Amino acid sequence: MAIPKVVTMVFPLFWFLFSTISSTLLTQANTLPPCNETEKHALLRFKRALYDPRNRLSSWSTHEDCCEWNGVRCHNITGRVIELHLDNPCFSYFGEKSCHEIALGGKVSPALLKLEFLNRLDLSLNEFGGAPIPSFLGSIRSLTYLDLFDASFGGLIPPQLGNLSNLHYLILGGSDSYTPSLYVENLHWISHLSSLEHLVMYQVDLHKEVHWVELTSMLSSLSELVLYDCKLDNMSPSLKYVNFTSLTLLFISRNHFIHEIPNWLFNLSTSRLQLDLSGNQLTGQIPKCLGQLKSLESLSLDYNSFTGKILECFGQLKYLDSLSLAFNSFDGPIPSSLGNLSSLAYLDLSGNKLNGTLPSCLWLLPNLVGLYIGNNSLVGIVSEAHLKKLSKLKSLDMSSTSLIFKVKSNWVPPFQLKHLYMSSCHLGPNFPTWLQTQTSLWSLDISNSGIIDVAPTWLWKLASGINLLINLSNNHISGNLSRVWLNNTVIHLNSNFFIGQLPALSSNVIVLNMANNSFSGPISQFLCQNLNGTSQLEALDLSNNDLSGELPQCWKSWPSLSHLTFGNNYLSGKIPNSLSSVLSLEALHLQNNSFFGSIPSSLRDFTSLGLLDLSGNQLLGNIPNWIGEVTSLNVLCLRSNKFTGEIPLQICRLSSLIVLDLADNELSRFIPKCLNNFSLMAAIKTPDGMFTALQYSNYEIYVESLMLMTVGRELEYKGILKYVRMIDLSSNNLFGSIPTELSQLAGLRFLNLSCNHLMGSILEKIGRMTSLLSLDLSMNNLSGEISQSLADLTFLNHLNLSYNQLWGRIPSRTQLQSFDAFSYIGNAQLYGAPLTKNCIANDGSQSKDTIEESEGFKMPWFYISSMGLGFIVGFWGVCGALIFKKNWRYAYFQFVSYMRDWVYVVVATRLNWFRDNLRSL
Repeated sequence: MAIPKVVTMVFPLFWFLFSTISSTLLTQANTLPPCNETEKHALLRFKRALYDPRNRLSSWSTHEDCCEWNGVRCHNITGRVIELHLDNPCFSYFGEKSCHEIALGGKVSPALLKLEFLNRLDLSLNEFGGAPIPSFLGSIRSLTYLDLFDASFGGLIPPQLGNLSNLHYLILGGSDSYTPSLYVENLHWISHLSSLEHLVMYQVDLHKEVHWVELTSMLSSLSELVLYDCKLDNMSPSLKYVNFTSLTLLFISRNHFIHEIPNWLFNLSTSRLQLDLSGNQLTGQIPKCLGQLKSLESLSLDYNSFTGKILECFGQLKYLDSLSLAFNSFDGPIPSSLGNLSSLAYLDLSGNKLNGTLPSCLWLLPNLVGLYIGNNSLVGIVSEAHLKKLSKLKSLDMSSTSLIFKVKSNWVPPFQLKHLYMSSCHLGPNFPTWLQTQTSLWSLDISNSGIIDVAPTWLWKLASGINLLINLSNNHISGNLSRVWLNNTVIHLNSNFFIGQLPALSSNVIVLNMANNSFSGPISQFLCQNLNGTSQLEALDLSNNDLSGELPQCWKSWPSLSHLTFGNNYLSGKIPNSLSSVLSLEALHLQNNSFFGSIPSSLRDFTSLGLLDLSGNQLLGNIPNWIGEVTSLNVLCLRSNKFTGEIPLQICRLSSLIVLDLADNELSRFIPKCLNNFSLMAAIKTPDGMFTALQYSNYEIYVESLMLMTVGRELEYKGILKYVRMIDLSSNNLFGSIPTELSQLAGLRFLNLSCNHLMGSILEKIGRMTSLLSLDLSMNNLSGEISQSLADLTFLNHLNLSYNQLWGRIPSRTQLQSFDAFSYIGNAQLYGAPLTKNCIANDGSQSKDTIEESEGFKMPWFYISSMGLGFIVGFWGVCGALIFKKNWRYAYFQFVSYMRDWVYVVVATRLNWFRDNLRSL
């Protein structure tokens, strides 16, 4: 078909006009007007009030257009400043410590009031040192977006913010333990924010406002309400209806709600809804009316106190794509109705009391991405047939169940996992070969899974690509790791049968635990290896291996080390002074090796050292006076060495000490009277935040532990170490009396002063030590009566007062009778239950167990005849049988021969041990 002539003439003209107009518009768009001079000078005044350690605002100068400054955005027509993006660009993760170095601080200048058209102000993730939020911000009426999240503001939130009637976004809160949190007296001002759509308060103290539900529901435009960790304790359970007509997100986790779910929650009628009530203390059973929330897309009820069964009505929530009921007390089977949730992507039922087998419908959810069913009482077999339709699965947690994962050796899964957690789930005995197909893993935990096998060669190639976690601990996996290179962030290979020299390490590793294996060779080869880049290693545990040699001098290669554990090896030599170059060290375990010499004075340079365990070595000399300068110490263990001299008085400066173990040394003189300066032992309750060195907060999966001799035997304290309060000065040469000041340590739980030369009486006011669980004063020269106040120690479950010179009656009708007689033996003048002696014989009294005759010694004739008859029967009953029974005779003399050999071996080995000890002196 021919094109009309008029069209061919008009089209070029139209194209010319279009090109001209477009070019003009583009030129105007690229030529923005300069910023307003008044606003420019206001911004410069604002900058001068700030603290900017990294010169993030270096572009803010008088010679530049303020619309080109970093973080400043102007209107493209008027040139007026409309947005300030001054949030900290650094995102901290995995313990990164540099983000605070580029944070802005100082003061927020009222010069911002000159920015008449400012509608967005973002100061989030900065550090304003607990300063109050400036009240003048309530006068910037043009603001529609205000973000002060995690900017270290503190104190009262100014109610003047209620004047911001145009505000759509308000984000407040977020603090650390060093700055005061934000709080409100009431929330009445919030009802004036008529345009508010998004309200986020993070760790803001709202406990004084009991009507927060009513006040926030007055905001008809509110679509997102986040009140995280705000100390709320009331959800207005008596309310039946609220006016949240636009609400799509309700996030009120980690508060203090101790009641059932209120009815108004089930009457929310929005088109879609995400609901998060996790981390509270909500109780009771979940009401069946939950099924009325047909528009529910996400529900998180984890970490509460819900009970009962998981309701079948969950299967009616057809739009649900995320369901978390983890860490409650739900019991019974997993309901089959969950198979109706075809949109479900994440299902977390872990940490409950669920039992039975897994319903078959669970394996038919086509969109399932994350499945978490660990820490339940589930049983049964999981095979490849169950998993064949879960092609989208990325995270699988079956840990701590009785499930048996049984698949063929050549099975190829239909999914590519990122996270696999199968700890304490039966995988073995063979190493699961299907794991080599999972090349996208970030986390792999198959610890304590019954594997008894040699680590395959492909494992370490697979492991090199796992970014975050690899945990193979507590299995029977063997293999030589001398040529292996480890590159994961967190590595747990402990409690296996690995041999050879220690593997090479990437600088990316942060936690490395290879304890309880059979690694051997000099430790210097590992510590002095060449790393590609600066090491980020923070926690290193090589205890209970066969490592040998001296500690080297190359500690500068490990600048981030905070937890170092080399105990129970064959290390020797002196502890090097160069160890002090690891300035971040918080816990040092060198126990049960062969270190000798004195404690290096360089250890006094550790300003964060909370745990020092040098027990079981050959260290000698005096305990240094400078030990009192390491005031950060919580735990000091020097037992089983060769320390001499007195306990230095400077040790009393360690007010944060909770464990003092100086047992089995050669210390002499008196027990210091100032031990009552241990304030954490004197207090009944202490805040958990004081034991950062014992908790290793960066990774919960690595926990400090310590072997302690407490209730008469050696026990491992792991996880609960921060609750221990112990003083052990036993097996020394201490003399004098027990200081009365010790009775002021009301929080002390374990006290052992045994095997010394202490004199005097048991503390008269020992009953004040109400937390005592174990008391051992045995093998001293203590005298006097047992104090009645000892019976006030109601928590006492281990007591040893044996082998002293105590006298008198054991206080009767008390818990002191619940201990056996061994707690009191060796005190000749002590009587009363549980001892068999009920009194002591004096000149004018007779013992109940003494037999005397008033008219000389008379023995009736039948005693004599009975003894003679008994001798004859006993002698011929045994010897006669040996004479006449040949097989008995052989057995008897074989037993005598065996016992002779056994006694000889025992005596010979003890003599050799004694001789070796004499030579080492």
